[in-house]
Amino acid sequence: MSDLLAELEWRGFVHHATRDLAAHLATGRRTLYCGFDPTAPSFQVGNLMPLMLLRHFQRAGHRPIVLMGGGTGLIGDPSGKQSERPLLSEEQIRENVRRQRDQLARLFDFDAKETRALVLNNADWLVEQRLVAFLRDIGKHFSVNVMMQKDSVKARLDSGISYTEFSYMLLQAYDFLHLYRKEQCTIQVGGSDQWGNITAGIDLLRRVEGCEAHGLVGPLFTTASGAKFGKTEGGSVWLDPTLTSPYKLYQFWMNTDDRDAERFLKLFTLLSQDEIKTLVRSHHKDPARRDAQKKLALEVTQLVHGDAARTAIVASEILFGEFDPRGANERVFDALAQEIPTSTVPNTDSLTLVDALVQAGLAKSKSEARRSIEQGGIYVNQERVKDVARTIGPAEWLAGGNLLLRKGKKDYGLLRLHR
Repeated sequence: MSDLLAELEWRGFVHHATRDLAAHLATGRRTLYCGFDPTAPSFQVGNLMPLMLLRHFQRAGHRPIVLMGGGTGLIGDPSGKQSERPLLSEEQIRENVRRQRDQLARLFDFDAKETRALVLNNADWLVEQRLVAFLRDIGKHFSVNVMMQKDSVKARLDSGISYTEFSYMLLQAYDFLHLYRKEQCTIQVGGSDQWGNITAGIDLLRRVEGCEAHGLVGPLFTTASGAKFGKTEGGSVWLDPTLTSPYKLYQFWMNTDDRDAERFLKLFTLLSQDEIKTLVRSHHKDPARRDAQKKLALEVTQLVHGDAARTAIVASEILFGEFDPRGANERVFDALAQEIPTSTVPNTDSLTLVDALVQAGLAKSKSEARRSIEQGGIYVNQERVKDVARTIGPAEWLAGGNLLLRKGKKDYGLLRLHR
C-alpha cells in the first residue's frame, strides 16, 4: 500500500493531494469515493480517468465507492461551468443513474471480500433531507466568505450564480460526512476542478466528527494538439455501446496522437510499468507500427466492453486491409453493419456485381458501376475485380450471408442476404 502514491504519481494521476495522505494510506485499508453527477445517460471517456484512479486504489488493497449523484445531479455542480446548466427532471436523472450504473460492471471487482467495490446513490439520503434541520446541522459549519473564495464560485461571480448552485458545495460535503458515518470512508478523489468541494467536505468532517479525512485530485488536461480530451468531430465519446460503438471506441484510441500515447497508456490501462516502458521503447523505434496505440485501444476497449473488443478489432482490421474478411464470423459483420452503409438483398444466385454496387450505394447507376470495375477500383471481399460481367456466386457470401464491397481506398458497402 505504501507504494500506491508513487505509482499514481508515475502514472500522472496526482495533481494535488492532502499533506498526510501517504501516511494515512500506509496504516491500513481505507475506503474512498468519487462522485459522478448523472447529467447524461452514459459516462464519457473523460470519466475514465477518475474511474481508473479508483481502480488502482482497489488493486492496492483499498475499498472504492462510486457515488452516483442522483441527488446532487438535481442541483448541478457549478465547477468548470461558465453558466448555470439546465436542470434535468427527476425521471431523467433516475434513468441516467440506471444506465451509468450498468457501465461499471467490468471496471471494478464487485466480488472481492475485503475490497469489494460499492455503487451508491446520494439521492438515498439527500432527497429526504429537511431544509431547516440541514441548515442547523450542516449549514452552520460553512462560512460564506470562505465559500466565495473557492474557484468554482469565484469563476461565476461576474456572470452570476444561483443560490441553488451555490449550495452544491454543502451537499457534496454532506455526502462525505454520510459516507464516513456509514462506510468509514476517509478519502475523496476527483478532477482538479473538484478540489474546493473536496476540501469543504474534509473541513466538515473535521468540525463535526473530529476525524482525519483526505483528498486527491488528478489533472484536467487537453491532448497534445490542444483539443479537449474525449471530443471528436462527431461529438462526445461515450462508454455506452449504443451511443459509441465498441468499434468507434477502439478507433478513438487508435487515433491517439503519438505525443499522447505514453501518457494515455499510464492513465487508461492497468498495464504494469515494465509493460508500458517496453511498449514506449518499441513505439519510439518505429512509430509507424503504432504498437502503443494498438495496445492502448485493445486494453481500454476490452476493459469497457469485454469480448466485444475482439470483434471491434477484427472489424477495424478488415476495413484497414489487415484481416481477410473470409475469416470473420457473423458478429464481426454485425459490427461492420453499424459502421458502413449496409443494404439487404433477396437471397438470389443471379446478382451481378454491377447490380450489387448500385444496391450498396457505391455507384449511382449501372454505367457508373461498370466504369469503376473497368478502371480497377472495385473490390469484393477485399479482392480486386475487373470483370464487368461478374456475378456473385454462393461462395462469396460470407458468415451468414455477407458481402463486403469497396470502391477505391475507403468507400465501403455491405450487402446482407435477407433472412
